[in-house]
Parts: sequence; structure tokens; C-alpha cells
Amino acid sequence: SEGTLDSEEQALKVASDIGYPVLIKATAGGGGRGMRVVRSAPEMSRAYRTASREAEAAFGVPDVYVEKYLENPRHIEFQILGDHFGNVVHLGERECSIQRRHQKLVEESPSPALTEKVRKKMGAVVVQAARDVQYANAGTFEFLMDVDGKFYFMEANTRLQVEHGVTEFVTGVDIVKEQLRVAAGERLSFKQSEIRFQGHALECRVNAECPDTFVPSPGTITAFSLPGGPGVRVDTAMHGEAVVSPYYDSMIAKVMTYGRDRDEAIARMVRALEMMVVEGIKTSIPMHLRILADPDFRAGRMTTGFMERFQAPAKASSLAESA
Repeated sequence: SEGTLDSEEQALKVASDIGYPVLIKATAGGGGRGMRVVRSAPEMSRAYRTASREAEAAFGVPDVYVEKYLENPRHIEFQILGDHFGNVVHLGERECSIQRRHQKLVEESPSPALTEKVRKKMGAVVVQAARDVQYANAGTFEFLMDVDGKFYFMEANTRLQVEHGVTEFVTGVDIVKEQLRVAAGERLSFKQSEIRFQGHALECRVNAECPDTFVPSPGTITAFSLPGGPGVRVDTAMHGEAVVSPYYDSMIAKVMTYGRDRDEAIARMVRALEMMVVEGIKTSIPMHLRILADPDFRAGRMTTGFMERFQAPAKASSLAESA
């Protein structure tokens, strides 16, 4: 990665040094805004200006930077906690490869791709990094992992993540409670040696959008019933007669499941999504059910290109019908 770029000329120089393709990213935010892939020098000018405009519109800051772009990597992140006394622990990793336009759709912990040896190695790396900057809070170190298992640092999120619940499931740690302890000037309530990773957890982000076209579906929810049962957790602020605004993020609920292993967590997620009732608007639940049934997902074969491959048959069918 390179620091903030002052000009297109600097972006071209950095890209030439590290080699194409590269990724232009906003310095002040994420979620796919202010982000453009550049595969050759002639594409740089337009991509740089577009990313800068998007960054300013979304975050009020037009600054961008350049990093090496990896084709179809896995997106893996590590959760950490640090206090004001120099204590830092990691709570393992989350697999976040299934995403659309850099927005995560499904998250799970642990990652099907990591061995215990790699988990310990990368855990030590993120703990040391947090100590080096005297970090105190919940935080996440995000990486891309290539086909050879090499990790490339992407960013650190200095906040609680949407998907923190899956980590709470597999570790038994209340991350929000630990944040409050740290903010109150207290020490973390446990040490690294006391953390035990058990079972497997999944999260599906339920969005108010058409499951086939991803077009937003704002409106009034006329019926809203949540799933329950062993190993099921739903975080939401929605209810019957709630109004989903078109002006904010489309996520209306986080459905999480826990199981003794990945297969049980998936089975419970399928049951939970089939039980969930949301009427009056369209949601992404049908899409999630298709993802959960996909052979590659079941086998843990995931990259950030999963959704592009997954949506290809639907796009082809739609084009055939329109023809």
C-alpha cells in the first residue's frame, strides 16, 4: 500500500512501481465507496477522479491511496481487544469473502481456510501490531489472502464490526461489554491463554432489497416475525409497521447461528431464514438461502469473486428472456 496520493501523476508512479492491477481506495471510509480497480495506465485518470469524487461525496474527504489488487482472494479479518494498560488479545478470525461490491453478505468464524498454526501466527501478528500503536478498544485487522495462503494487510477498523456477533458465539466473549470496560479505564477481563475457540458461527445480513437485482426495497413492513431455537441470534431494530427508509443502509437484520461444527451452523441458518417472515418489502433472504445451498459454499471454497460466479447463471437467464 502507499500513503495518501496528491495527484494522478503520483498514482501512476505508484502503480508502475508495484505493478498492475491496482486498487484505488478512499482513505476516510469503506463499504466500496471511493474504490476503483485499475488494470492499466490509460484507465488511471478516469478511475482516480471518479474514486476521489465518490470519496468526497461519501466521507467529505477526497483523499485516496493505491494498493496492489489481488484477483479473487479470500477476505479474512482478525478481531482484537486492547486496554489502556498495554493488554491486547485476539479473538480469532472471520471469513468475509462472500460480498457484493465490497459489501459483506455472509460472515463466519472460524474461516474454513485457516489451520490452527496459521491462526496462531496471524493472531500474534495483529496483537503485536496493536501493541505497537498502543491500541485501546475493540478493533479489526483486515487482510486479503491469496491462493498460496499469503496475507496482505488491507486496513484496520477502529470500531465494532457488524459481524462481531459470530466471534462472540465461538469465543463466549461479550465484545461490547469489554469495550465498556476499556472506556471506563478498566483492564480486559481475561488473558489470551483463557480464550477458547469452540464450534462454528455464521451471519447473514438481511437487506431490504430485491434478492435478484439488488434494487433497494424501502417501504412499510406489514408483518415481521423472527426465528428462534437453539443457537439462533437475531439483531434488529425492525418490527411490524416499521418504515424502511430509502436514505440509509438497507440492512434490516443480522441473523446469526451457532453449531458444534460448520454443517450444524449452516443447517440452523437455513432453518432460521426459512422461519423468518418479513412482508411489505422485499428482502435478500431468498438469495441467502441459495448461497447456503451452493456446493462451493458448502465445501468452503470461497473468494471475493464468489458472487460474480454465483450470479452469472441468473444474469444469463435474464438476458435470454429479454432477447
